[in-house]
Amino acid sequence: MRIGIVAQQHNPRATTLATELIQSIDDVVVDETTATAVEAPGIDIDEMGACDLVVSIGGDGTFLFAARGIGATPIMGVNLGEVGFLNATPPEAALETVQETIHALESASQPPIQPVPRLLGATDDWTLPPALNEVAVMSPRRGPPTELSFSIDVDGDQYTCNQADGILIATPTGSTAYNLSENGPLVHPTVGGLVITQMSAAGGMPSLVVDTDATVTITARGTGDVVAVSDGRAKQTEPTPVSLAVSTDAPPVRIAGPEIDFFGALNKLE
Repeated sequence: MRIGIVAQQHNPRATTLATELIQSIDDVVVDETTATAVEAPGIDIDEMGACDLVVSIGGDGTFLFAARGIGATPIMGVNLGEVGFLNATPPEAALETVQETIHALESASQPPIQPVPRLLGATDDWTLPPALNEVAVMSPRRGPPTELSFSIDVDGDQYTCNQADGILIATPTGSTAYNLSENGPLVHPTVGGLVITQMSAAGGMPSLVVDTDATVTITARGTGDVVAVSDGRAKQTEPTPVSLAVSTDAPPVRIAGPEIDFFGALNKLE
């Protein structure tokens, strides 16, 4: 059974814990960035899906990076003191929890796994990489004067259309990320739904939560380009007008390990 490890960059605690895990696991690989800090074989992050379990050590950003190419492979997040909405395993329990999960996988018993939806944003010509937190369509430059307008349709019915810096579509997991910074609502991870939040809109409607199975289409019109972004990393720049359909058609991320303490993580935001 092969275990993949992705450790937060430039974090000595993450490097130390990754080294301890490597020494306790028979078959382990790390991503190429982690390989520069520990003595272990390095593979491209997009090849982590060939592992049987991936362990992310760090914060939510490290988790998102590790989840990019894992497909259906379970992923476990070890939290190193950050807010940790995606990382439920404390560092002091990491060795024991990883070994328990490996044993459950090897014995064909089912370890605790929570499927979390991912978003797929697509036009007729291209598709963004799946997003665990959010897909955004926005102006390359934030702030007035805005020369773009955005219409939002839910399953073919228009919700609103007005000038804005952009539009965010977030999962419940992503409601605590970029969505929250744009004054969108918090959504408990057990609640099914997608959050639609306008960014610095000139009037218009408030944020809206729609069914997980809905398709949200964002159409940008105006002068210049717009940028479509998946989880703050993968970007696609297009001239207007352009329409992006966002849905949960991407395979979900399978989070292994203990249940995420949503309210405990919220308290760290205060």
